[in-house]
Amino acid sequence: MKPPICYICDKDFRDSREGGLVYFKKRPSDYEWDKKMETPGMTGHPPYAEWFCGEHYEEAKKLENLTIDEAMKILRTLFKLKW
Repeated sequence: MKPPICYICDKDFRDSREGGLVYFKKRPSDYEWDKKMETPGMTGHPPYAEWFCGEHYEEAKKLENLTIDEAMKILRTLFKLKW
């Protein structure tokens, strides 16, 4: 699992209780990833989840009904990100 570093602003919030992990709607490839993770010894960060600091969490949480690809397009526009 990735450490709690905001996907939007790169803020590391490991030492605070702000923000959280948002799980977005799964894509077909995400179900395949989940299946692979059932294999003993497999670990990793879900490709359909990202960390968001307190400043960005609520907006990201509103989009959890979308796939991560769809949600990130909206969040990039909302927060005026160039990447």
